[in-house]
Amino acid sequence: MVKRLIVGVTGASGAPLAVELLKQLHENHPEVETHLVVTRSGELTLTQETGMTLAELQKLASVIYDNDSIGAAIASGSFRTMGMVVVPCSMKTVAGIVTGYSDNLLLRAADVCLKERRKLVLAARESPLSTVHLRNLYEASKLGAVVLPPMPAYYNHPKTIEDVTRQTVLRLLAQFDLAEPGEWPGL
Repeated sequence: MVKRLIVGVTGASGAPLAVELLKQLHENHPEVETHLVVTRSGELTLTQETGMTLAELQKLASVIYDNDSIGAAIASGSFRTMGMVVVPCSMKTVAGIVTGYSDNLLLRAADVCLKERRKLVLAARESPLSTVHLRNLYEASKLGAVVLPPMPAYYNHPKTIEDVTRQTVLRLLAQFDLAEPGEWPGL
């Protein structure tokens, strides 16, 4: 079976995480076919936080989708994947996932991962977390999603923001057995 990983990018702050994740996959895991879907807010945040255009980000992916293309391959359970990572994952997206409100391709792909019992990893970004956010994250976890907020680690003595970003991305990739702790910066 072809190794396919769906990468969703939403409008929460943390676009550099999505860029680094796609770079790591592109450079270090050519055997993994990446299927990228970006929300409109994700595109805006990407440009604001990284200066990259959506077209530049898309060059790092194997297959790209329009978020309005609700009938795309990743919207079907018969399209086999390793699962999906949503990075960064907005609280709006978490709410949509938890309630099954699949009105766009990213949400439908996440819904498919849950129904097919495939791994769904949410790099949830918000601070502080409201009671509604906490409830939705708890419900997402109960439904089978892995909630992996991008929280910096200091035990590895990061020297740059890029070290912190890379360590978070490697933690995300480890969820799909694509990174080992020994690869993490400073370890």
